[in-house]
Amino acid sequence: MKKNRNNFNSRSAAENELQKLIDENKYNEAVSLLYKQQAESWPLLKEGLLSLESVQIKKFFFDGYEIHVQHNPRRINSTTAIVSKERLKNIKCILCVENLPGSEVAINYKDKYNILCNPYPIFLEHLTISRKEHIPQRITNSFKYLLQISNDFSDFALIYNGPEAGASVPVHQHFQACKKYSLPVENDFEGLKNEYGERLQNKNASVFAIDDGLRKFISIESDSSQHIENIFNKIYEIYSHISVNHLEPMMNVLCSYDRETGWRVLIFFRGKHRPEAYFKEGEANILVSPATIDIGGVLITPLEKDFKKLNKKKISQIFREVIIGKEEFEYLKSILKE
Repeated sequence: MKKNRNNFNSRSAAENELQKLIDENKYNEAVSLLYKQQAESWPLLKEGLLSLESVQIKKFFFDGYEIHVQHNPRRINSTTAIVSKERLKNIKCILCVENLPGSEVAINYKDKYNILCNPYPIFLEHLTISRKEHIPQRITNSFKYLLQISNDFSDFALIYNGPEAGASVPVHQHFQACKKYSLPVENDFEGLKNEYGERLQNKNASVFAIDDGLRKFISIESDSSQHIENIFNKIYEIYSHISVNHLEPMMNVLCSYDRETGWRVLIFFRGKHRPEAYFKEGEANILVSPATIDIGGVLITPLEKDFKKLNKKKISQIFREVIIGKEEFEYLKSILKE
């Protein structure tokens, strides 16, 4: 466990209780306790959690699945995050441990990651999982940790946003996490697979391609992390030839682990970072910047005007613009089948 930059030399009873859970690898319990402690000692998180009581939500029902729209004013900084390399050079990295607020406490995960409470939550127990090293947001150097962390934190679904696909801090490698089944796509998954899925592989893992009319994604399910990693690397290699001229192939990833069935990884393929409406002025402007949570079925609107404005037609338009086209997806599927 780490508090600011220094290890605890003398811990309170509460801090000792948290450390004991970490030492016993009881990470799910440690997160719940961390959240409880931080909600009492860190005013910014307390405000964030209280704000969840007043967020507005409306639900739209598509053919076999749901998309929720959440009006969450505290997410304005994430939605409007500066992501250009030139402008980020002169900004302090908010995920580096030396820049953490004085009241923030981190769980030290195997000397690789800091587990942090997100002070601008979309859900209760919304985590930021930040690499200790200041290295760029890339999936190739972190996918194995995504699988490992999801195993240890089995109550949570882990989220990866690509550096040009929703990451608000693309200069520092990190994940997010929320309690499993917080996202509609998790609850709708079996139905989506049955209704829209096409089986691509079933030897070492179950691999499906799914196009539900809004999203195009591939699911990998297996109890073997090595098989999952091998298939993901192949998908990454193929997709690199489709999503070119980017820092990495544009994608969002959602990963969870079940003690009985193993891992499930969903890979959403992106065409661009933000929809046209994001850049328009006046009445045509809609301030949405889709990342994994949005594509997973909780579309975040920091501004109330956009919350009121969004309907099924506008949601469909936003998704069509940021998700890859049918031709590219068909090519990806054809190579994976072979």
